[in-house]
Amino acid sequence: MEKNCSVVTEFILLGILHMEGLETMLLVLFLLFYACTLLGNVSILVALLSSTRLHTPMYFFLGNLSMFDMSFSSVTCPKMLLYLMGLSPLISYKNCVSQLFFFHFLGSTECFLYTVMAYDRFATICYPLRYIAIMNPRICGTLAVGTCLLGCLHSSILTFLTFTLPYCGPNEVDHFFCDIPALLPLACADTSLAQRVSFTNVCLVSLLCFLLILLSYTCITISILHIPSPQGRHRAFSTCSAHLIAILCAYGPIITVYLQPTPNPMLGTVVQILMNLVGPMLNPLIYTLRNKEVKTALKKILCRTNHVAER
Repeated sequence: MEKNCSVVTEFILLGILHMEGLETMLLVLFLLFYACTLLGNVSILVALLSSTRLHTPMYFFLGNLSMFDMSFSSVTCPKMLLYLMGLSPLISYKNCVSQLFFFHFLGSTECFLYTVMAYDRFATICYPLRYIAIMNPRICGTLAVGTCLLGCLHSSILTFLTFTLPYCGPNEVDHFFCDIPALLPLACADTSLAQRVSFTNVCLVSLLCFLLILLSYTCITISILHIPSPQGRHRAFSTCSAHLIAILCAYGPIITVYLQPTPNPMLGTVVQILMNLVGPMLNPLIYTLRNKEVKTALKKILCRTNHVAER
């Protein structure tokens, strides 16, 4: 006897679990985080574009990271803020597909970008005399486009696996946005293949990027230890510290959410919020507080703005 089922055309996002009565406080807090994310990353981009001293490969990739951070937060945050404001928790099937695709596209592209940034630091410190030739504009452009293409491929596989499954009810997503762990339990078919391939895909991408970053920094550390002067070693380490902090902030949530054998929904939700809102907000702070050139460029912009306002 065939099961009577109707095709799902929209999903209901149940939001953040166990946060009833805290909607107003969370709305203000998350709106502040989102505003700081946009303001911080726009400030980075303005500083990079306005200062010719910052037109180098390292800052080119930092500019890419700022754009991806703003986009990454914007995939989930506006809908979450509308939900906290008491507006409709509904999301159409097509918008759910788009949300999942862009979430994993931007997230995986950032992982690849962190790997490219580690390679850039490796070329700077290990081959300083050949750095300009190694990281010429053509290579930088190719690497930037390559990260996007790999991110698109990775996300397309995950999205295809998730949405080729039939969804015929229920349609309540136990999360604040459309993501694979929350959607697969709603499918009306065997999800074991999608779960295995998704886990393997995320695991391989994360592990490969992490190993390449580890290899780059192993070579960097060996090169730095051969620098005779303490000042030189300190300067070399300082150019890498911001990138290392950003990598820890990025990979911690990925491991916690996607690579744990028995997912904890509450822990996953908290970590996802940190990854979607706090991480992109921290990156501008990490790179500006530990980078004199970016701080100098921002101060010049503020001085020019104040001078214009006084006139």
